[in-house]
This record gives sequence, C-alpha cells and structure tokens, in this order.
Amino acid sequence: MTSEESLDRVLVIIPTYNESQNIESITNRLRRSVPDAHILIADDNSPDGTGDIADRLSSDDDHIHVMHRKGKEGLGAAYLAGFHWGLDEGYDILVEHDADGSHQPEELPRLLQAIRAGADMVKGSRWVKGGSVINWPKSRQFISRGGSLWTRLWLGIPVKDATGGFNAFRASTLRGISLDEVASAGYCFQIDLVWRAIRNGYTVVEVPIEFVEREFGDSKMSRNIVVEALLRTTLWGIEYRAKQLFGLGRKASRQLLRKA
Repeated sequence: MTSEESLDRVLVIIPTYNESQNIESITNRLRRSVPDAHILIADDNSPDGTGDIADRLSSDDDHIHVMHRKGKEGLGAAYLAGFHWGLDEGYDILVEHDADGSHQPEELPRLLQAIRAGADMVKGSRWVKGGSVINWPKSRQFISRGGSLWTRLWLGIPVKDATGGFNAFRASTLRGISLDEVASAGYCFQIDLVWRAIRNGYTVVEVPIEFVEREFGDSKMSRNIVVEALLRTTLWGIEYRAKQLFGLGRKASRQLLRKA
C-alpha cells in the first residue's frame, strides 16, 4: 500500500440468478454490517424476478446499484463484469459475496480490517482454524477440502481454502493480475484469482468464516463445474511443475559448467 492509496470506498459485488427469496435479506444485512459500503447486484436476467427486486432496492437506497446482464453466463463472468464496473467507478476495495446467505455479512468487517492492515487479498476461509461449515453434507465437504488440497499440491500455493468465494481485494491487486485473462467459471475462477495474486507477489491472508448452506433456492454448483476446476488446475499444475523442473535443470547445468 502506498501512502496515496485510499481504502475508504468499498464495493460488495453480489451475482444473482434466481435469488428472489434471498436478495433483499442479504442486502439488508450488508447495509447494517458495513453501512458505508456500496453494493452492486449483477443479475443474469433471472426469470424469477430477482432483477425487479434489485431495481426496487436500488431506487430506495443510493448505496445499491444494479447491473442487468443478458443471461446466465456463470459466476466468474458476473464477478469479472462487476470488478470492471467497480474499478471504473473508483472503488478502493472490491468484495465477492454470495446472494444466498452462505456468506455472513456480519463477518465482512473482519475481511476489510485485514485489507486495511496490509493484505492485498483476503479470503474468507472455511478450512483454517476457527472456520466452519454449517448444514453441509460430508460429500460437499470432501469436494471442497479435496479441491483445495489438490490445488495446493499442484500449484504450490499456501492457501487452505483456494476455492472459497468470500474474498476482498484492493483495487490495485485486481489491476495487477490481468483480469482479462482470468478463467471465468465456478471453482476454477476462484482458484485462478488467488493463484494470480500469489504469482504476482501480492499478500494473501485467510480469515476464518462460518459458511452456512443456503436455506432458500437451489445451489448453482454442478458436477461439470467441479470437473472443469480439477482439469484446469491439473493442466496449470503440469505447466507450473514443468517450468520448475526446467529451471532446476538449467541451474544444475550452469553449476556443472562452472565446475568444468
């Protein structure tokens, strides 16, 4: 953080698709938890009327904004659109937040505190000490823990919850990680963001959170999203490890030449 870098203006981005039962409650909780923050609802043309509810909320509150997107294009694409909007509007901290109540707005101040204490990216983590999940079946826990372990093994990143989606970024971090090159789908999107941050030398901090399974509506997670994340991570890992081996080989060759 430079002396000129402001961290006052916060934007919470909430992608929605068929979240009419959840969006009003989650925005109300966010407004109470972080009153100065602004909210951007990025709706993928929800057929259940979520966009209309978002418009009503926005008309009643100048801290709530709405982005109407053409259709269901995926979580990552919605976040990327929200990031670009927020950067163009001059926000200093940008936050990823689910609409379904799984992320607790009351925990957001701790993520913001970690950013202001010096972190470049903060992940709300289920799998660090103090983190937890509520009402999740063992199968979901296995997939999430396994995905993060797989990512750590292949990519060598020191993050316990690589797939978690409750994240806060400095604007300068997002500008520095080549957003236009980020893979824009599900788990893979979250892995890509944190890996790019670490590779570019940014400080990533994990803050424990309580993750609660949604009460209303249907989860957007699918088998295809999980498989895509595993395949992409494996391919990235193979490329990363191959470069490591190549670098070690070149170093060994130089050492042999110096001794010759």
